[in-house]
Amino acid sequence: MKKTFILIFTIFISFSFVKTSLADVYGPYPITLQGYDGDKTNSVKYTGQMARHALHDSLKALVKTGDVSKMMAYYNGEDNLEIIAPKSKDDFVVKQTMISEIGSGNLSGKMYKGYIPGWGNLTGPEAIEHMMTKAGEVEGGFDPDTGMDYTQLISKFAMGAVFYNQAVNNYLGKKMEIGQKPNNKPYKDGAYYTGKEHSWDEAFGYWGSAAHALTLNAEENYNVAKKKDMASADYNGDGVVDLYSEYTYAHAYYASSYDKGGKTNYLATINQAFINGREIIRDADGRNLSFDERTKLLAKRDVIRDNWQKVIAESVFKYAGSTYKDLVKLETIMEANGDTTEAFRTYAKHWGELKGFALALQCGPDDLGETAVKMNRMMGFGPVLLNSSQVVGVDSQGNFIKDQAQDWSEFKLHMLKIQKLMEDEFGVTAKSKDMLSDMADLSGKIGSADSAEND
Repeated sequence: MKKTFILIFTIFISFSFVKTSLADVYGPYPITLQGYDGDKTNSVKYTGQMARHALHDSLKALVKTGDVSKMMAYYNGEDNLEIIAPKSKDDFVVKQTMISEIGSGNLSGKMYKGYIPGWGNLTGPEAIEHMMTKAGEVEGGFDPDTGMDYTQLISKFAMGAVFYNQAVNNYLGKKMEIGQKPNNKPYKDGAYYTGKEHSWDEAFGYWGSAAHALTLNAEENYNVAKKKDMASADYNGDGVVDLYSEYTYAHAYYASSYDKGGKTNYLATINQAFINGREIIRDADGRNLSFDERTKLLAKRDVIRDNWQKVIAESVFKYAGSTYKDLVKLETIMEANGDTTEAFRTYAKHWGELKGFALALQCGPDDLGETAVKMNRMMGFGPVLLNSSQVVGVDSQGNFIKDQAQDWSEFKLHMLKIQKLMEDEFGVTAKSKDMLSDMADLSGKIGSADSAEND
């Protein structure tokens, strides 16, 4: 009797462990499409989204070459493209070598189509193509005459204009509406997944997380993205990292970078909401969602949207702080008549990350209104240069227009006011590179905070 009890208890514990483990992983989920008689058993498919992550990473790596034709090839998702990034590194062995081994797709067709006020009021596609063209005119993707770091600008803007935009505006937005991509019909003719299943899956793909992220802590997820932890990445234990399901990209990576500080839990919160939402769709078993089910699903959607927006806002906060610290360092070097070359390059990099994330933040479902106006004006079209000039616009031929810059001290204050804006409007809590303690003293030195509104 005792042996029988132990056996039953062991089986129960084993089953509970497996069930809990599977609940921490995005997929597989069963086929629920009514009438499907094919051989597929897993309704999850977001290969195109992960291919786009590899296209983005490869495009970012190409910016420094200045080869616009190659950049455009990856932007447009042409055939037979090698994966330039992410690639194997030391014992971190990547499974795929070609984009087509992950999936198919492009970045160009998924760009945010609205106007980008922070980049000369060009549309999303016009703005990123302008950036790529300009990157082809300079060496190493950096223009010292304007302070533009195109590697950072293109990458951070593209992550927002493609991944964030498509997920929150399209797949979690329009396609979650009643009558759009219904759950009792295939997503498209011949598909083995329902409309709501695939819409939800594609949004998860754009988020950029490894499917098993919830089985790891924030530090481990971060190290996967950095290609420093093969054991954490290789979930199925086959000795290679599958870029489709085992790697961490884009905003999911940035979420892990903030979460490892212990103040936030963005990655786990978003991944759990994605999994819980997918389970609601699964349990509908191929019928249209009821009012109660749809209400619960949209609540999970809102958790994803709100926290994703915060991850981008945290990035704006971080790089505003980094830019501020760079400005302080540059002031010290200039006062001592020192060599500013290296410090200016770092400043340009951080400002480019700030600008790219700020543009990305404006590609979401919310009209940021006055918040966007303040943010764009305070950081400027370009960074303040050492000769006190600044890019202020772009002409009809795509040439930058430069003018006298705002005062150096005011520009420093603007970086702190951007941090305060992210805190007030988006409730950021990780607050990496928090320099707000300097705000009162700096405001007093230049007269008042109101004098530096720059609007």
